[in-house]
Amino acid sequence: MTSTIKPRDSKELRQAVEWALNEGTTLDVRGSGAKLALGKPMVCDQVLDLSGLSGVVDYAPEELVVTLRAGTPLKDIEALLAQRNQMLAFEPPDLGPLLGRPAGEGTLVGAVMGNLAGPRRLSAGAARDHLLGFNGVNGRGETFKSGGKVMKNVTGYDLSKVISGSWGTLAVLDEVSVKVLPAPDQTRTLLLLGLADEAAVQAMCAAMGSPHEVSGAAHLPGRTALRIEGVAPSVEARLKGLRELLANTGARMEELGTLESRTFWREVRDVAPLKAAANDVVWKISCPPTEGPAIVARIRAGCRAAEAFYDWSGGMIWLALPASADADHVLVRSAIGATGGHATLVRAPEAVRAAVPVFQPLPPALAALSARVKESFDPKGLFNPGRMG
Repeated sequence: MTSTIKPRDSKELRQAVEWALNEGTTLDVRGSGAKLALGKPMVCDQVLDLSGLSGVVDYAPEELVVTLRAGTPLKDIEALLAQRNQMLAFEPPDLGPLLGRPAGEGTLVGAVMGNLAGPRRLSAGAARDHLLGFNGVNGRGETFKSGGKVMKNVTGYDLSKVISGSWGTLAVLDEVSVKVLPAPDQTRTLLLLGLADEAAVQAMCAAMGSPHEVSGAAHLPGRTALRIEGVAPSVEARLKGLRELLANTGARMEELGTLESRTFWREVRDVAPLKAAANDVVWKISCPPTEGPAIVARIRAGCRAAEAFYDWSGGMIWLALPASADADHVLVRSAIGATGGHATLVRAPEAVRAAVPVFQPLPPALAALSARVKESFDPKGLFNPGRMG
């Protein structure tokens, strides 16, 4: 039976990795375990539980930076920032309910390790763009740090871009510093009703390319949503301009106020609008926005029961398909074709995730580069072996 190591401080974390290295023991690295069902199933000798490394180390609202330990729950950080009317601009999603876990369990570091981001990704960037610096332990048992607590930091390599999206396979983080931003005074949403997928993507792209500073663009069945944020006079003027810009779509328009908008975009962030049955498999597809409708059409030609909605102005598709032995991975990835997109199997039974590629297979040159990066950080393969395939 797998046992658990739960370090309480940086010294114990380093000692745990050193022990695993000396013993040749593989580690299932996790914070809360909220996203444990995302990725290939792992068979590890020990669980390295980071939930004991929790708490805020430093919060400087005037400097727009917060430093925290790896096991700190995301909901605690969001509550702390809300007290000073600040936010994590990249909107890290809570995927717990989608993955069969309770809401609010995830950690901020978990979102960083997955490089996750919500609807504001288009205007604010992903998790990696907000990670200022971190301390951690690599697979050689060495403590190291990268970056700092300011944006203009030029000390050493920019390892934030490497660590983000590695799903805990390169290093164990102990402490991270993340950029925060002021929360908007008002949030309004313009809804365009009744547009087909192609027309909706055209409208979203037109809005994102306009001077009206749209911070969210999503298309759900029957309604297309465009978010505008800021101070009241600016929001009103930009909404008026957006209505005029999109009048030629012929769509009926409605608006959501601040409270309704915040609820709506939180649901989009957490994938709540996806009409997925409990046993459906769920895919996340990233693609050029204008290619999204054609990709979904090709998938629906092979699976009429497919359900989908679009975020990131059409550049991200959340897709639900009926349960099958192979999650229809050939259908999904062949539908993407040569568009330059990639697909991740976000939710599926363990047996399915073990049998098919969860993450988009890399071209040989990129796969070789990825292997060299893994070798440099974790030469013995201690951390989350096999999670990324």
